[in-house]
Amino acid sequence: MFTKVLVANRGEIACRVIRTLRRLGVRSVAVFSEAEANARHVAEADEAFCVGEAPVARSYLNQGEIIAVALRTGAQAVHPGYGLLSENAGFAEACERAGLVFIGPTPEQLRVFGLKHEARRLARAAGVPLLPGSELLASASDAASAASGIGFPVMLKSTAGGGGIGMRVCRSEEEVGAAFESIERLGVSHFGQGGVFVEKLVERARHLEVQMFGDGAGRVLSLGVRDCSAQRRNQKVLEETPPAGVSAEAVAAMEDAARRLGESVNYRSAGTVEFLWDMDAGAPYFLEVNTRLQVEHGVTELVTGTDLVAWMLDVAAGNGLPESAPKPQGHAIEARIYAEDPAKDFQPSSGLVTHCSVPDGVRWDSWIDAGTEVTPYYDPLLGKLLVHGADRADSLAKLRDALDKLSIYGIETNLRYLRSIAAGEVYGGGRMTTRFLGSFPYRPRSIDLLKPGTMTTVQDWPGRVGYWEVGVPPSGPMDALSFRLGNRLLGNPEDAAGLEITAVGPRLRFNAPARVVLTGAVTAAALDGVPVAFWEPFEVSAGAVLDCDSPGGFGTRSYLCIAGGLDLPKYLGSRSTFTLGRFGGPAGRAIAAGDVLHMGADVPEVAPATLAANLRPQMVRRWEIGVLYGPHGSPEFFTPEYIRTFFNTDWRVHYNSARTGVRLEGPKPGWVRSDGGEAGLHPSNIHDNAYAIGTIDFTGDMPIILGPDGPSLGGFVCPATIVGAELWKMGQLRPGDSVRFKVWDDTRARLERERQARLLRDLDAPLRVPPMPSEPNSRKRSCVLFMQGQGEDAMVIRRCGDAYLLAEFGTARLSLDLRCKVQVIYERLKELGISGVLDLTPGIRSLQVHYEPDRLDQKDVIDILSRLHDELPPIDEMVLPSRIVHLPLSWDDPSTQLATRKYMQSVRPDAPWCPDNIEFIRRINGLEKRQDVYDVVFNASYLVLGLGDVYLGAPVATPMDPRHRLVTTKYNPARTWTPENA
Repeated sequence: MFTKVLVANRGEIACRVIRTLRRLGVRSVAVFSEAEANARHVAEADEAFCVGEAPVARSYLNQGEIIAVALRTGAQAVHPGYGLLSENAGFAEACERAGLVFIGPTPEQLRVFGLKHEARRLARAAGVPLLPGSELLASASDAASAASGIGFPVMLKSTAGGGGIGMRVCRSEEEVGAAFESIERLGVSHFGQGGVFVEKLVERARHLEVQMFGDGAGRVLSLGVRDCSAQRRNQKVLEETPPAGVSAEAVAAMEDAARRLGESVNYRSAGTVEFLWDMDAGAPYFLEVNTRLQVEHGVTELVTGTDLVAWMLDVAAGNGLPESAPKPQGHAIEARIYAEDPAKDFQPSSGLVTHCSVPDGVRWDSWIDAGTEVTPYYDPLLGKLLVHGADRADSLAKLRDALDKLSIYGIETNLRYLRSIAAGEVYGGGRMTTRFLGSFPYRPRSIDLLKPGTMTTVQDWPGRVGYWEVGVPPSGPMDALSFRLGNRLLGNPEDAAGLEITAVGPRLRFNAPARVVLTGAVTAAALDGVPVAFWEPFEVSAGAVLDCDSPGGFGTRSYLCIAGGLDLPKYLGSRSTFTLGRFGGPAGRAIAAGDVLHMGADVPEVAPATLAANLRPQMVRRWEIGVLYGPHGSPEFFTPEYIRTFFNTDWRVHYNSARTGVRLEGPKPGWVRSDGGEAGLHPSNIHDNAYAIGTIDFTGDMPIILGPDGPSLGGFVCPATIVGAELWKMGQLRPGDSVRFKVWDDTRARLERERQARLLRDLDAPLRVPPMPSEPNSRKRSCVLFMQGQGEDAMVIRRCGDAYLLAEFGTARLSLDLRCKVQVIYERLKELGISGVLDLTPGIRSLQVHYEPDRLDQKDVIDILSRLHDELPPIDEMVLPSRIVHLPLSWDDPSTQLATRKYMQSVRPDAPWCPDNIEFIRRINGLEKRQDVYDVVFNASYLVLGLGDVYLGAPVATPMDPRHRLVTTKYNPARTWTPENA
């Protein structure tokens, strides 16, 4: 056996060969193009080398460079896989001249069987049944004459090539004459050989093939017959063995004919003798020989228990074949998964695979996973799903189940198309012909994005709950009330995904009938040019185009809900798009032109519902929003006069607002402090603590309402938080709107929650809640709900809206002792697993509890925190989990510089850290040179006390383990990243 083999291929077959080599103890060498430096076969090989640019002609067909890599690495042999160079006689000869073993047939066998007219000659000599046909033809007139002699219809074929290229059905002499030159040109351009011949066309044909294997010394084994009749434009889609409805005698006759043909040329290695089975005559006719491993070889391996790649290696190394071919057991089917869109004439699809889930109990030969980039340069085959059953019925049931459970998202695939075929009566009855799929009716429940709009994202409710502590925001609809009402009107489940449309809306073409509803900010929406009403479900026919346009002056976000929702995978429990984290939705981003959205298959059967005009969320330009005072107010941070000003001001919505937060313009704060002490230079600075969604956060002197994609932790004071029932209004604020915050109490917040719950449940008109005064001027509206202990042993619990509590410990200073106390209480709360607690988020000296106020009473949360605080052990007895992590650091990289420039352009140019953050660090620390900053940063070890801000760290589609929160972690930079070596 060889000790090292170069794999001259890519994708699934390269991975397949590399894994077999590893199992046999043989080292592998992979080759790759510049576009596939991170491909799976590169990662799995022992060594890997780039052989050229992305185009296949400059890389995977670069014979000279591939052979050079083999010689340079000490490889003894080259395995060509299938496709690319696998049937290239010149490459096989070049390998042999270089002293490398070509793991495949001999160059002469590749050459003669690569020409169909030569293959027909050899088949005739071996007694293999042939269709009536001609020799090579010199002209169109000769072809027309030969075709007339054979009898129409005929197939005009190029003698070279495969995969359906260079083949044309002709039903008259005129069609033959018109096609001749085209077929000849195709043969020359694609395969360097222009010969053309005519062959009788079998109208009702199946494609059957015999897997043969030869030792190169005259001994050939056959390993059964495969049925590859499920083809689209001569490209196989489903393959199986043994073929249904073909007698054992016919199977044996085809196997015997294939052995005779192989033995006649002393065939070496794997090969396939292909037959057309005439369904009317019940007879096989020779088609061609494929001198390589076939894509569908896996079904033969499953029923025979063989490894054909290992056999190829054995024969190439000079070893023999088994005494006899293994007897097939059971039945196997393979489905090819392609990156293509069947609804768009099977155009190839490229992009990022965001989700890939494979069911248990199947064979999955593939090169993709979540996070794989599928480029437009290569064959669109993503993988092969293979099942093995006791018989065809068992195998077919397993195939249907596996196709239903296999899920791939991020790019378009033919998976739903395969499900339709496999579920059909024709395939189920074993009556598939090679031409059937040409007229197969496929109607996907999908939507084509013709125009994306300004910012259109997929969202669901309640979003991504439970990951606040690791910095993952909930996302979800920013106006959750309008969104939830839309799903309610359609009878959808509460968590059904729909579209959030910001400003200018998208243009959508529906490929199947659907029932939809538009809610939220009203736009001039139209279906095929006819205006449609908001808040009233309507039917969309297949092929109809919906234009969503832009809001008419009131509100900023509209919602499109679809009966059955959108078919997308959940990421961390939600389909919602988080664009900054690059996950959720169709591809971790806002939708783009050319995207395809698939509608859910389960369409609810409900009576049409509408919502009375007076019950719909009202869009205005002057907003009043209910808030609860706190967590940070007067007199600790703001002057009493400013708090009154804050609640009596009509704030103006800044143009630089988004899902992360809504910026407000208004009077400059009145601060009690001159600075933030050790927490920062500005009086708004405090030690990091968790934020609540809808809290009004003063980043310096500008307030920002933190949105559903906003930061989880931060170091700024927050004087008020929007109550849950009023959060929907934040999603409808548009630049230039005015906002006045109205202070509520817990009772008002509860009554409004109950009113909305009844509205969502019954779509009726509950009583309005009476208004309340706007100024927090009594003890009942204090920011502080509870105090316990003194000094460093103190715990203060602050109000953060009606669904959050913020517990702060000790005095406002950085203290490891306090951080340890926070962690102990946090760990204990996690252990208790209290029903109704959604998130626990520790900060520097604080702990935020996010709870469901309708399931868990605020007083009960306070009592639990108080008890756990009383039970804290002495500081020197606390034991906390920690670990050392070695990570690279980036120094003044271009991305940081770009972020600074964008901040100066869109937010403020005069921030202390602008325009040079490193210069700012040097200045405030009294250092002499920039190099001093570098030395301090890179020579230090770091103790991580909290992880804040928007979570950006995980690769797309790689679920983050919540246990990865670093609490007391020593951090040692092991190497430096610079723009040059990043």
